[in-house]
Amino acid sequence: MTHPLLDLAPLTADHFAAIERRVAALLDTRQDVVIMQGEALLPLEGCIRGAAHPGSTALNVVTGPYGQTFGNWLRDCGAEVIDLEVPFHAAVTAEQIDRSLTDHPEIDFVSLVHAEAATGNTNPIAEIGEVVRRHGALFMLDAVASVAAEPLRPDAWGVDLCVIGAQKAMGGPAGVSAVSVSARAWERIAANPKAPRRSYLSLLDWKERWIDGGRKALLHAPAQLEMLALEACLERIESEGLDAVTARHASAAAATRAGALALGGLAPYVHEAADAAPVATTLRAPEGVDASQLVTKALASDPSLPLIAGGGALAATMIRVNHYGVDATRGAVQSSLAALGAALGEYGIAVDLEAARKAVSETW
Repeated sequence: MTHPLLDLAPLTADHFAAIERRVAALLDTRQDVVIMQGEALLPLEGCIRGAAHPGSTALNVVTGPYGQTFGNWLRDCGAEVIDLEVPFHAAVTAEQIDRSLTDHPEIDFVSLVHAEAATGNTNPIAEIGEVVRRHGALFMLDAVASVAAEPLRPDAWGVDLCVIGAQKAMGGPAGVSAVSVSARAWERIAANPKAPRRSYLSLLDWKERWIDGGRKALLHAPAQLEMLALEACLERIESEGLDAVTARHASAAAATRAGALALGGLAPYVHEAADAAPVATTLRAPEGVDASQLVTKALASDPSLPLIAGGGALAATMIRVNHYGVDATRGAVQSSLAALGAALGEYGIAVDLEAARKAVSETW
């Protein structure tokens, strides 16, 4: 008995390369694009292990948990690491980056997350990229949560390694990811004797065996279902229009913030609206209310709502409304706030559901 998801013809090298070109078009990049056969942590670690080595010095910007992970990888590679830690309720500024690079001219690598879905903030990459380029460091950007949710222009912003994943604003699969690689990033990786080679983490293998080989033979059997799902979500973005997709995410973020403020009982975790990510809105639970328990109550009537508590130490205080992909809609925002309002009511906290509904409608 045949099955449409199992009995598939092999994915050819030409088909793989065609999907690769569509990713490059999404990023508006002329740089090489490598589609990695795994979740985005694969290319992120591959970028760091390819570029960092003993004797290199990295500026690692920490605006959320992924920045902390990058620092661990960089140290494991033997690099000297300077962490620039920013409160999770804010964004890093280009001035802070400039000051760090000026104080430490030996820095030759900068790692940064564009939008932090885990903490709900986003960083001004256009201004930061200009600063990093002026100082001559290699720039790695985690754009997993920002791609398709807000403008992302790696070439124009001087990003040397731009990693994306499809599972958030793109509305695609989690098991495949991609990275755009600049010419000077390839030079840096090729010159690093510690860079992974003949390894699943190796970007250089893709360069030497796939790109330089004319994209004729794949390194290994591709993750076929994930690649087809990636192609489908790219088609959906192209059909809607990238500008429309990013506008929908911006509307969802603005409406969620306005609706939460009108609802009462919840405060935006990210202080300034300009620093808030369009992919997810984080909210601070009321004093004395455990955020994870509040979310559990809110999900009791509809477990499909895009609500979760913060991770780790933030689980007691932070609520996340993950309005990305198919949930970047007015209905998802309205329903999420209504569920949170009902849950707050169980704690005896006064809320105004009608004011929240009106704020969402007017802001959207």
